[in-house]
Amino acid sequence: MTPSSSRTYERIYAVVRRIPAGRVATYGQVAELAGLPGHARQVGYAMHALPHGTTVPWHRVINAKGEVSRRRRPGGELSQRMLLEEEGVGFDLRGRVALGRVRWRPRGRVRGVGARRAS
Repeated sequence: MTPSSSRTYERIYAVVRRIPAGRVATYGQVAELAGLPGHARQVGYAMHALPHGTTVPWHRVINAKGEVSRRRRPGGELSQRMLLEEEGVGFDLRGRVALGRVRWRPRGRVRGVGARRAS
């Protein structure tokens, strides 16, 4: 990881740390709040780079369809879904959450996160 990507990841993690239990945010929403509009994929890379046992609530980040995104590692989607269900986030028969009900809507600016764009 380069120093630039390290700073970018820290901005992403700062946003994700603010998502309360029982709420979710989409990759694109996290990117926007981190000052990285249009960089949803970068959020995915940052989540993948987290070490095992992290305190960053990575499981609260889902895709724009309201689904848990597929993983390369078998079982990754199931563990994310189970963590969300433990927090009270429900899934429908298609494996989607009701974004209108459980999407995190921060009030004002997310503290500690600048509005700079990625280099």
